[in-house]
Amino acid sequence: MRIIHTISELREWRKSAGRVAFVPTMGNLHAGHIALVREAKHRGDALVVSLFVNRLQFGQGEDFDRYPRTLDNDAALIAAECDNAVVFAPDEKELYPHVIQQYKVEPPAIQDELCGAFRPGHFRGVATVVTKLFNIVQPDVACFGKKDFQQLFVIQSMVADLNMPIEIVPVDTGRADDGLALSSRNGYLSAEERKEAPRLYWHLSRMKQAIEAGERDYARLAAEVVMDLRIRGWNEVDYVETRNADTLKPATHTDHHLVILIAARLGHTRLIDNVEFRY
Repeated sequence: MRIIHTISELREWRKSAGRVAFVPTMGNLHAGHIALVREAKHRGDALVVSLFVNRLQFGQGEDFDRYPRTLDNDAALIAAECDNAVVFAPDEKELYPHVIQQYKVEPPAIQDELCGAFRPGHFRGVATVVTKLFNIVQPDVACFGKKDFQQLFVIQSMVADLNMPIEIVPVDTGRADDGLALSSRNGYLSAEERKEAPRLYWHLSRMKQAIEAGERDYARLAAEVVMDLRIRGWNEVDYVETRNADTLKPATHTDHHLVILIAARLGHTRLIDNVEFRY
């Protein structure tokens, strides 16, 4: 395995790398990230995994400064899965040489909905850093997890709209045995909060079952979830939404490819999850 810290070294390596598969991450890897690595390593002649905590996608008061930086452990996990992988781990000055990023990639209105309504500028930061990484790595294929469904939608739309010659591969959400979606932020949960956190997936599964059984009052289903979570001590429920999985527009009674998305705060930790299905 090789660790590269500079853009110039990565570009020199890229000249002879053949077909490249790419997994962009912010590091602090868990089993969900490793599932992306496993998927990607079979899709190219070479694999690049980036480790970079992107300041642009964090809002004021969010956890940028305390987000774990675990390069040595991350590199070991990647090497265990793919011993010839390249880890691209630039520092901020390397990726943002002018300190302030003057040119940004501006997603359409969906960036201000769902998570974007509670994290202004987040998807602008995501789209900008992913575009920069795509320009540097020049991948043929890139893998993204479905847990961040809105992020996946933004990236897929951006690649199509800007004619980027990159295949985007969605990878199913990794889950713990009790259903909790794997996330680096799960490490912020206390022991009691960790026991309660799978409640999100439980509610998503119940909503899915109700819709498959014929329920179409999506607002009522969401209200029941919000009420239960508040009773159980969740701090805030940002949203519970049923959307068309292809467009991310609010679901209608004629839509049959759906995604139910949820975001809520348990203690000091904001958790997101979703379930995509057809009926």
